[in-house]
Amino acid sequence: MTAMVRNPLHEALQQAIRTIGPIIEQIDADIDRPCRMFRTGKVWTGPTAKQFDAQLMQFSSRARTSGQAIMDELRQALSRTPSEVTEEEAASIRRKYGIA
Repeated sequence: MTAMVRNPLHEALQQAIRTIGPIIEQIDADIDRPCRMFRTGKVWTGPTAKQFDAQLMQFSSRARTSGQAIMDELRQALSRTPSEVTEEEAASIRRKYGIA
């Protein structure tokens, strides 16, 4: 029977999730803060402000959706990736993806 080892791609995907998750959360928080402040009506008012608000909300929504899509894709890739592989498969994965 072939010895099984930890899959380096599985570990790399886990690390990516741990690294990217907090960055995306920070981006969401950084976008949310100015949006909320702008919506108070104390920053800028008038027709041009309404147009800017609509654009700001659109960009905010796009950033959130994109961040969520990135995390979803990483989680899906992780769920499809076995946590253990043979030593030969692990070596092949390291070469293919340049994983140390």
